This record gives sequence, C-alpha cells and structure tokens, in this order.
Amino acid sequence: MAARVGLLFLPHAVLASSSRALTLTQSRARLPHPPPTFPTHRRGASSSSAASPPRLRRRLLPVRAMASSGNPYAAELAAAKKAVTLAARLCKTVQQNIVHSGIQSKADKSPVTVADYGSQILVSLALMMEVSGPFSLVAEEDSEELRKDGAEEILEEITDLVNETLVDDGSYSMSFSKEGILSAIDNGKSEGGPTGRHWVLDPIDGTKGFVRGDQYAIALALLDEGKVVLGVLACPNLPLSSISNPNGSSSGDRIGALFSATIDCGAEVESLDGSPPQKISVCSIDNPVNASFFESYESAHSMHDLTSSIAEKLGVQAPPVRIDSQAKYGALARGDGAIYLRFPHKGYREKIWDHAAGSIVVTEAGGIVTDAAGSNLDFSQGRFLDLDTGIIATNTQLMPSLLKAVQDAIKEKNHAASLL
Repeated sequence: MAARVGLLFLPHAVLASSSRALTLTQSRARLPHPPPTFPTHRRGASSSSAASPPRLRRRLLPVRAMASSGNPYAAELAAAKKAVTLAARLCKTVQQNIVHSGIQSKADKSPVTVADYGSQILVSLALMMEVSGPFSLVAEEDSEELRKDGAEEILEEITDLVNETLVDDGSYSMSFSKEGILSAIDNGKSEGGPTGRHWVLDPIDGTKGFVRGDQYAIALALLDEGKVVLGVLACPNLPLSSISNPNGSSSGDRIGALFSATIDCGAEVESLDGSPPQKISVCSIDNPVNASFFESYESAHSMHDLTSSIAEKLGVQAPPVRIDSQAKYGALARGDGAIYLRFPHKGYREKIWDHAAGSIVVTEAGGIVTDAAGSNLDFSQGRFLDLDTGIIATNTQLMPSLLKAVQDAIKEKNHAASLL
C-alpha cells in the first residue's frame, strides 16, 4: 500500500500569473474510437515495460444483456455507479484536508480544486474500462490551466492523488504519468449533441459547498440521441435516509447517498459504501401550504428574492431548504421536500452537466422538471442549456400551481425593473 501523500495546494496567485498555455493536442470534436491511450504504468512492471506502457484494456461488465434486469442500460448504469463511487473516494479525502489556498479561480468565478480534476480523471478511466463502444464525454474541466507555466506542482499533486486512490481502491492495477493525467482530463472535451451517445459529467457539482465542508455531488449522466437515459448522483455528505440537517445528519444516520435512475426503470438510492438499492419517489403533497422547497445555498447562484416571491404566492409556510449541488435533486426525488427552484442571475447560461443527472433522477421518481415556461429541458444542443429564465421541479399535483406562481412572479419582477 502506497504511503498517503499530504495535500499540497498551489495558491491561485501562482496559476493566475502563468504566462501561457501549451498547445492542446486534442480538439473538441467527438473523441475517436478506439479511445486514446493514456500514458500509464502497470504496477510491478519492469523498467522496459514502463518505457512502453501497454494500452488500457477495457474490461467488459459480466452481464450486458437486459434479460435479467429488464434495463437496456444495465451495463452502463453499473459502470456509472462504479465511476462516481471511485471519484467520491478521492473527493472525500481531499475535502477532509482542504484549505483555502487549495482553490484556484476559473473565469466564471466558481472555485475549482484539485479534486475537480481528480474526479474527472477517475470517472473517465472507469467508463473507458467498463463500457465498450465509442467514447464521448462532455465534462466541465479541461487541462488548459494545468499546461501553463507554473502549474507543475499542482499537476504533480493531482497525479499523486489519483494514483493513491487507484491503489487504495484496487480495481485497476495501473498508475498515471503526468501526461496521462492531462490526456485523461481532456477526454471531457466532447461537445455532445443530438446524435450518438455522450456521457455528461460534473466532477464536483457544488464546489463552494465542497470547500465549506458541506454538500456536493459527483453527477454523471448518459445522453442517447440527445435524450438523458441514465443518471447517477454520488452525494458523499448527504444522509442516506432523509435530510434533518442539510449539512449534517440525524443521530446514527448513515452518511453518503448514491442516487441512480434509468429511463423507464424508476429511481433508486443506496449508500455509497454499499447497501441494497431502494426505490424512491417524490412526495405526494398536493397543497402548497404544506410544501417545502429547495434552492441554492449561494445567493450568487440563484435569485433568492424571486424564489421568495414564488413561495409567497403559493402560500408556502416552511422556510427554504438551501443546500449546494444536485444533491437537491436527489433529496427531492426521495420526498425530502416538494419543490425545487433555480433562477440564475441574468447573463448566466446553464450547462448540461449541472442538471442532466439530477433531472432524470427526479423524473424517474415520478416528478416533473421544466424551465420557467413549462418546457422540457433540452440536453441535445451541446454543452449549454438554452431555456426560459430558470428551472423548476416538483410532483405532478403541484406543478400547475407552481408554474402559475413562477410566471406571475417573473412578470412582477420584470415590470418592477422596467420602472427603474
């Protein structure tokens, strides 16, 4: 067992002062098949074999037929669960050791940590090893910052973390070189689209919650011909049963929930450390007065004044439940609350990885997810979601009254803004 390397983080100032980025060797076009070779080393290999590392060989899952489960995406679902569980192992290690200097800032001002990169690498690896066929991944991160002058230390730290996680997990007997790390990250450069199959990944959804030690999720979905057909959410800090404290747990509760859903097969939850999956469903509340609603923890992520107005119009009595990440979708899907509201500030474009996995978990649990106009979310148009104003989710009973309250509140807000 390799010794645990301490977490050494490179302050943002170092990366921000980097002068240039190395030329990327892969385009944003759909990734080729067979997939590119990661520069890796098999543990225990001789020096001669290390000089010419072998190709990654995909290990097919033992059961690909749908006969036993009735699920045409059974193999992909098993691979997705394995991928996010492996990534969660790394993320939990980093979160336990995180310090403020471990964050670097992206252009959109959301923080990203070494765990973002490590999570994406491990998910990419697991999917390529476990699932056959052409590989396409639409993911949040790329290697541009890590290829800049001055980023050597953080690249080394990511490499160490990934390799240690692989050793600890034991599923794959290999280790990454630094160039292999960069190549694995850039496997996420696919643009997605309406044809073919594309995995969609947010390696750490809710990075501010992650930094605070609160809620976050590893969110992975599969698009097939432009439609979300599968989604998994690994929520390492979410109680398995229900939310009694959004950033903690009830006494004796198991922590770490893994939500999953496949089209026409329903939604389930199980523990991240292993337990039989349980079917889940959204709540059956039909009176808004008795409803509670989820919204983003950070006011910078969603307009809390608008959601407050919507709740008032509905007559909601309970205060909002504010938690980070797509963990909100999972909590909604198992009935912890009745409504989910997200209204980003003007100018922000939603990305498909922010909602693909969570939305199918809710819809397969019997809920409805739409934009503010009541239209279904369209994940087939590339990396961004073009939608009307915001995203809402609830059960079928509450949706008509919720949609009316949303549209009335938006009209009032727009009218007030026009008078200024």
